[in-house]
Amino acid sequence: MKNIKWIFVFYSLAALLSMAGIGIAVGLRSIPGILLAILLLCLIMGMGFKKKKEMREAGIL
Repeated sequence: MKNIKWIFVFYSLAALLSMAGIGIAVGLRSIPGILLAILLLCLIMGMGFKKKKEMREAGIL
């Protein structure tokens, strides 16, 4: 098995928490909470994909 890239574990857990935040905000009927959680999810996913691209170009992946 290959080495674990811990930064991607962090990004995936952060994205998971953002998705859970969307569900919680929907349950609370909080429009600002929903929008904030969606914004955080997009930001975290974007940062993860950017990091993956950087690592692929550097030959680390």
